[in-house]
Amino acid sequence: MTDTSAADQPPRGAVGTSTGTYSAGHKPRSPWPALWALVIGFFMILVDTTIVSVANPAIKAALDPTTNNLDNVVWVTSAYLLAYAVPLLITGRLGDRFGPKNIYLVGLAIFTLASLWCGLSTTLEGLIVARAVQGLGAAFMTPQTMAVITRTFPAERRGAAMGLWGATAGVATLVGPLLGGVLVDGFGWEWIFFVNLPVGVIGFVLAWILVPKLATHPHRFDVLGVILSAVALFLLVFGLQEGEKYSWGTIWGPVSVWGLIIAGLLVLALFIVQQARTRSEPLVPLDLFRDRNFSGANVAIAAVGFTVTSMSLPMMFFLQIARGLTPTEAALLLIPMAVLSGALAPLAGKLLDRVDPRIILVPGLLCVGGALVWYSALINMDTPIWMFLLPSALMGIGNAGMWGPLATTATRKLPPRQAGAGAGIYNTTRTIGSVIGSASIAAFMQARLEANLPGLSDAPAGIGGGGTLPPQIADGFAAGMAQAILLPACVMVVALVASLFLGRYETTDAVAAPAPARAD
Repeated sequence: MTDTSAADQPPRGAVGTSTGTYSAGHKPRSPWPALWALVIGFFMILVDTTIVSVANPAIKAALDPTTNNLDNVVWVTSAYLLAYAVPLLITGRLGDRFGPKNIYLVGLAIFTLASLWCGLSTTLEGLIVARAVQGLGAAFMTPQTMAVITRTFPAERRGAAMGLWGATAGVATLVGPLLGGVLVDGFGWEWIFFVNLPVGVIGFVLAWILVPKLATHPHRFDVLGVILSAVALFLLVFGLQEGEKYSWGTIWGPVSVWGLIIAGLLVLALFIVQQARTRSEPLVPLDLFRDRNFSGANVAIAAVGFTVTSMSLPMMFFLQIARGLTPTEAALLLIPMAVLSGALAPLAGKLLDRVDPRIILVPGLLCVGGALVWYSALINMDTPIWMFLLPSALMGIGNAGMWGPLATTATRKLPPRQAGAGAGIYNTTRTIGSVIGSASIAAFMQARLEANLPGLSDAPAGIGGGGTLPPQIADGFAAGMAQAILLPACVMVVALVASLFLGRYETTDAVAAPAPARAD
């Protein structure tokens, strides 16, 4: 076991209080500027999770115009999410070991440079590889934001901080398609990546100046756990996403789609057993799951990640390919969602320190699920376009009550030396949900298209190769997309059930006091 006696001591010349961080002999320093600096990078990486959804038709037309399979271009999203999800468990620990500020800056540099690579890609395969590197940079950054909140904000004020974190997550997932539409129409799909360059530079400078250095804790790193978790995730995602392409049968030789999925589940089970038996420091400290709030919030955020990532793909393909809207026109239908989510999320965050989180969370999840069912009912060739603004508004209200309560509930009782591990686990479950959501919606969309348009795979022209669909197949295409969007609606039921098992927390429940820190 590691020796934590020295690691838990304050850095020389630093003092920690419930009001923030400051150096000895100086007035207290508010933790809010540091959080705002980190939020810039966090916002950017979450925007890149969803911004591609609106650009997918344009990317397919430019880099993959001759096939009728939608799952090829969806790998642009899945590669990012897979490379994002796998390292999160260890990058949270790296933040504990080397300081969240240092790991965040490394990740931001990788992410920004990979964004340049993405924009310069000339083949679909090259873009997928660049997106994977971009996801790796995001994995270094994300756990550090939650770890800094947990270690610098007192428990009684953490709800407001997590409210900002939740508002950022909610608004980013909604602004992504809107920004993507404007950039794709105005400059081309490459600019959804080039726009990250100035934002990344500004975010790096602000984080360097404003984020304090926190006390570090020595950790051993579970290499075997990293390998097992990576293999399990890859097998599951590849099997789910490529299943329809191979008709859920043989891929090559004795290897089948279902064989990959079953192998992934077995490796995942082996990973859990290995974590339980690890005597030093496991990659996933399973004792954290003894707290039902941490466990329930992780289940719920996985379902939320699945839903948020998967719901926009059927919508954007329907609006652009079947109804003929431009990327900007399609994205403008999300304005009520973005405005209401951004306006209401900070208010929900302030309430979190005073009320049971379920009072905000349950109605929020119901609104999101209801909006998806409403979208499904509207997705046909006869619906007036303006009517899509109505479920968009309901979705915005739901998002405001979803992100902050889950993050606050999950991190409320995390001890300081496990802040990075807990944040890594929480973000991993969210991202795993997103990865599976991306893979599942691609397979489900393709399956519903085949069901509604028999013989589609043998058609000579590719979907999304330019222009809108001919009228004789537009109705079948719309029906397939309407059915596909019910998948994330069903998954929201999992989040709702998990949230009902969360317990009320009190200020005295929290064990994580603000950590000592010093500014550079």
